Amino acid sequence: MTETKQILIIDDDSTIRKLISYNLKKVGYDVLEADGPAQAFEHLIKITPDIVLCDIMMSGMDGFEFCEKVRADEKYKALPFIFVSAKSSIEDKSRAVAIGADDFISKPFVLEELLLKIKALLKRSEIYKSFAAKKAIEDVSEPPKAKILVVDDDKALTKLLSASLSKNNFEVKLAHNTFDGFNLAKDFKPDLILSDILMPDADGFEFKNLLSADREMKSIPFVFLTSKTEEGDILRGYEFGVHDYVLKTSGMNVITAKVSAIVQSLQRERKKVVDELHQAADSIRMKVVPDEPPRLNGYAIEQWHQSYQGIPGGDFIDYIKLSSDTYAIVFGDVMGKKWGAWYFAFAYAGYIRSAIRFVAHSGMEDFSPAKILERVNRTVYDDSKVSEIFATLSFLVLNTTTNQLKYTGAGDLPVYQKKAKTHEIIRIESEGLLLGFIEEGEYQDVNIKLELNDELFLFTDGVVEAKNENGEQFGHNRIIELYQNYEGDSFLKALRERLLVFTNNQLDDDTSAIWIKRTN
Repeated sequence: MTETKQILIIDDDSTIRKLISYNLKKVGYDVLEADGPAQAFEHLIKITPDIVLCDIMMSGMDGFEFCEKVRADEKYKALPFIFVSAKSSIEDKSRAVAIGADDFISKPFVLEELLLKIKALLKRSEIYKSFAAKKAIEDVSEPPKAKILVVDDDKALTKLLSASLSKNNFEVKLAHNTFDGFNLAKDFKPDLILSDILMPDADGFEFKNLLSADREMKSIPFVFLTSKTEEGDILRGYEFGVHDYVLKTSGMNVITAKVSAIVQSLQRERKKVVDELHQAADSIRMKVVPDEPPRLNGYAIEQWHQSYQGIPGGDFIDYIKLSSDTYAIVFGDVMGKKWGAWYFAFAYAGYIRSAIRFVAHSGMEDFSPAKILERVNRTVYDDSKVSEIFATLSFLVLNTTTNQLKYTGAGDLPVYQKKAKTHEIIRIESEGLLLGFIEEGEYQDVNIKLELNDELFLFTDGVVEAKNENGEQFGHNRIIELYQNYEGDSFLKALRERLLVFTNNQLDDDTSAIWIKRTN
């Protein structure tokens, strides 16, 4: 059963309110009315509507100020908001977009147009909620540009539109037919697609059908850029899952403002979804990476963890105290990205953590990581569910009194040691198999003696496989070169800066690393 949408109408003209209210109720919406911002805030305290229709010219607080106050509240960052006003200059519309409105309808309005605008914005909001959970972005040093794909056979128009959008800080790609647009969308992964309806070979409706049939691209917000204004075409577009229409005759400034409003709505919804997921995870303390590493006598330990697009993922880190001077370091990577990988990482890390603690505190004296992993491996092997999880694992045991470090791994990446006296980089590899794949994992201890100022570096594939704009991987050679020649007190700081520059802040996987240095 479809949930009835609720619309809040704010206008000090009771005639306009009742006219809009009557027609909205007639087509099945629930309606709340407010004679001004004060009464509107009273409604908002009690319930969050699905959309707001607001006048601009009202006594006391005007609609612009009301919209700004609504957007300032985290709860209403993504609330769909339309101005319905007699103020209709370009300056008014530009200001409306700038303060966070999603659309603008001029009085006197055509009722059918208002209903179509409401339907489009509600549809867009639903799509954004789905799309946002998949594509939430992480706030790194500089937020990435929103990516727009424009598909239109009019090369002169697309060139002008590209220049206008680029000037407003969008990253733009162009295609001049449906099939080129589809192939480009696969690689470019745009945040929004603008498409003409009338194109040679295959029209815009066929283009939307192609996208809808693709699992990865079906939820990308799709807007028709067209000169067709017949109601039949518009209604047909909504049946195809099109989120909105932008008229080519509107002019470049209006088109750009409209695109900006759509993208801002998407970004607000993304932030809201990610914040809610983070709050849910934090509320039950489901962390797979500790806030900071432990402080060990005579050692500096640093960690860097950056989740993919700001969503917890599959990397996990744990530090376990085995005795007064002996510590275990567990460093793993579950296959996958985002919340699905995070769920398995949380379950898997908890399982491994419990198993390691159990065997470590069961009378074992030498704290051999190989012996611990052998016992853990047999336990995992016997558990049909856990053994199906594909994960790599590095396991180290460090004694701070003897400065002896033992290491073993399960299908993990190599560990790099840097000798302080010679600056030599030693690649340390493990032959151990993935946990749970066979009954005997063939784990062996690698003994590493750490001299004063020697360093050790572990990392997940998110580091070595990070790509630049040309698709080139960061690779082991760049890691070794940086490790050998970095300046300053923190290798991870140097690595993070280098990697973010290399990828233009576009890390495409969970990225984690641990750096250990003997300081005393």
